[in-house]
Amino acid sequence: MELNKLLKEAVDKQASDIFIISGLPVSYKLNGVIQPQSDEVVLPDVSEQLITDAYKLADRDIGKFKETGDDDFSVSVKGLSRFRISAYKQRGSMAAVIRLVAFDIPNCEELSIHEDVMCIAEKTKGLVLVTGPAGGGKSTTLACVIDRINKTRNAHIITLEDPIEYLHRNKKSVISQREVFADTEGYVPALRASLRQSPDVILVGEMRDFETISTAMTAAETGHLVISTLHSMGAANTIDRVIDVFPPSQQQQIRVQLSQLLQTVISQQLVPSVDGRLVPAFEIMHCNNAVRNMIRESKIHQIDNAINSFADEGMISMDNYLLDLYKKGIITSDTALKAAYNPDSMERKLSVK
Repeated sequence: MELNKLLKEAVDKQASDIFIISGLPVSYKLNGVIQPQSDEVVLPDVSEQLITDAYKLADRDIGKFKETGDDDFSVSVKGLSRFRISAYKQRGSMAAVIRLVAFDIPNCEELSIHEDVMCIAEKTKGLVLVTGPAGGGKSTTLACVIDRINKTRNAHIITLEDPIEYLHRNKKSVISQREVFADTEGYVPALRASLRQSPDVILVGEMRDFETISTAMTAAETGHLVISTLHSMGAANTIDRVIDVFPPSQQQQIRVQLSQLLQTVISQQLVPSVDGRLVPAFEIMHCNNAVRNMIRESKIHQIDNAINSFADEGMISMDNYLLDLYKKGIITSDTALKAAYNPDSMERKLSVK
């Protein structure tokens, strides 16, 4: 079994992920469905060889992985694609999930990314959060937003990623792409250093902990546009999560700070369409005066109602977005129901149609 052959076959089949796990055949994720590619089960020595070959392809030391049991890195194969590799140990054997990443920045229209999402590229300061589950398309959405800034503005864009996925070419902007643990020791030191590098836009791949969130907010407070991601669903849950990271004694201060800094929260997930593709569904919340007051006064539970009330300002709830996709014939009613934040409410809305 050859790694290069697997990678090429996955690209040809337009897979999103490759699964190399002992005890199972090599599998590809095609349109959100994991499909075994043969009856041949991967044995531990085969998975070890394939993953060792991946490290050789990336010219990366495998020592850290053997010591810790987890490692993330990326590699480019000329004429084929980029690959993001998450290597890990399971049941004492080596395993990996390999994400395929195209060389070219995707076209936001072809991916059905809503224009009210893309308009965050017009922001010049503050904090923008793009949230959702792992594999929900956040990195692709961010790549499209950064590309639009790159095409339309003269700016210095600094991206901090673990690992780097999409490669950006300098257009109207200057882009510095830094890979965490390869180009820098971590998100926090890179964020602190970025403030001395004349940034206009800072992309933080993920706000994982208190220190990263705190430093990102400080960066946004100094007048830069900071864009980052969180593994949360919905604007209200995202705001609560950011605030809850801080000690109780600081939370009121953080509410005030966040109410001033936060510009937009985008929540997204990928759902199967009727023609077998995966399409994005979004919740979009822009911070107007009403939303800022709710954050400051700890009335986060009212934000869902605010999103529905300010549709004319480009806001939309996840459930209404899903309902719109259903009415347009893009997804089925079952899909809308399964993906809804409030299934009971969605069921009532579907029955009215």
